[in-house]
Amino acid sequence: MTTLTIVVFVVVYLAMALGRVPGFKVDRAGAALVGAFVLQVTGAISMEKAWQSVDYSTMALLFGLMMVSAQFTMSGFYTAVTGWVAGVHTGPPMLLAVVIGTAGALSALLTNDVVAVAMAPLLVDACRARHLNPVPYLLALGFAANAGSVATIIGSPQNIVVAEALDLPFVTYTLATIVPALFAMLTIWLVLVFFYRGRWVGSKSLGGSQSAPVPFDRIEAVKGGLIALLVLVAFVFSDIPRAQIALGAAGLLLLNRHFTSRDMMREANTSLLIMLFGLFIVNAAFAATGLPDRAIAGLESAGVNLTSPEWLFAIAALASDIVGNTPAVILLTPQIDGITAGIAVTLASGLASNLVVFGSLATIIVVEAAKDRGIAISFAEFSRSGVPITIVSLAFAFAWVTLVPGA
Repeated sequence: MTTLTIVVFVVVYLAMALGRVPGFKVDRAGAALVGAFVLQVTGAISMEKAWQSVDYSTMALLFGLMMVSAQFTMSGFYTAVTGWVAGVHTGPPMLLAVVIGTAGALSALLTNDVVAVAMAPLLVDACRARHLNPVPYLLALGFAANAGSVATIIGSPQNIVVAEALDLPFVTYTLATIVPALFAMLTIWLVLVFFYRGRWVGSKSLGGSQSAPVPFDRIEAVKGGLIALLVLVAFVFSDIPRAQIALGAAGLLLLNRHFTSRDMMREANTSLLIMLFGLFIVNAAFAATGLPDRAIAGLESAGVNLTSPEWLFAIAALASDIVGNTPAVILLTPQIDGITAGIAVTLASGLASNLVVFGSLATIIVVEAAKDRGIAISFAEFSRSGVPITIVSLAFAFAWVTLVPGA
């Protein structure tokens, strides 16, 4: 069974890196789920141990936050925000700063993937209306979604995984990550302004489809905002488990007289939840083989301490650009010991995601939304800005974690 488990583990993480299983129409979520099924059907992991390996508090917290964001999406909140951004009367560089600040702030509070999904198509339409080159603004959205997400424990799925595993305090975490997040957002603006100087004007007639904006419902948006505020207050000031708070908010929002529960749950990223479910089981089966322990012992004998924040930072940054940030963090979570190590992993995984297109789901979403509207953002175009942004952001974050007391 050990050989089978290793093969399944390798195939699943190969799919995480490639985005699909080679030769099949199976995406990351499907690969993780099929891998978990194979391991259970063959007896490589028992049904009981498979269920015990799943971190349901993480999945519950993530689902609850998805419902909060669904309320904002269906109420037209994102449409209104993007419309406001597009209507700011300023020059292209300052408009870029507004996009970065808005995307970063929303990603810290509403998870970055959701913000990218909601804002990317609307941002293309806004650029079309103002005859602006949409590429720097779309890149700004993707980069800022990743950078802003590292500021809070609810900014991204990988932050949630680490925060739930270590029970990280909300305020303590944010105080330790807000400076690297802001520095990364400033870096994004400086790099994009440098590379796109003189290239702000776009075609008057961009190709591709155009989004049908969701009408803004002020009452439903305010309701969503109040519940989101209550959730944040509860996260900060109460001892109630965060998963319970998020599920309570989801229940309140699903009891809705305006939106059907079916439509709201359709807004949830079920593929992400399925991927997490499958990866928890695959990783548990792989851990049971004893290979990870032997590999760690071998690395320690060679002078590599996987429990140190410095090594975890480096490995998380590298792995995030190979298999994606969330799978990488799930894989590393058993080695995380202490708040500093947890912060090192979330900072590295979030900021490294801007290196290549497939580093995070948020940047994939932005590039695909551009493609659907006739705007090609090539790998080279993305990485030309992404590489310097990532190098500078990671260097600052590494120094912050290792040199600043209490970071």
